[in-house]
Amino acid sequence: MESKRADYRTIDEYIALFPADVQARLEAVRATIRAAAPDAEERISYKMPTFALMGNLVHFAAQKGYIGFYPTSSGVAAFEAELADYHSTPGAVHFPLDQPLPLDLIRRITEFRVAENLRRAEEKGKAKGSRQ
Repeated sequence: MESKRADYRTIDEYIALFPADVQARLEAVRATIRAAAPDAEERISYKMPTFALMGNLVHFAAQKGYIGFYPTSSGVAAFEAELADYHSTPGAVHFPLDQPLPLDLIRRITEFRVAENLRRAEEKGKAKGSRQ
């Protein structure tokens, strides 16, 4: 099975690798991110489903016993208090498979990351313009 996992090129192919119950959770996360970032591009990056808009926004992945959500360190830090009930690292959060997914929280973190990426892109554009 591990060699099959390396062959996926789309989020659909990635999700299809998992049992139906995990597929449903992955699709819920995907739909939540898509709703929060409708202009983002879906891709596979770091071997994980990724949404990108002016750079990577968020990644997610199925792991043993949890769905990993990877909103970068800024996304985790900005929602630290609300993520306190979940295992987290500076750039990742683990949502256990035996608990409901906090889809509203995932949506709000994604919206935060969209605003952050757009602001950074605008600042870069202003910095380039001031050099000319």
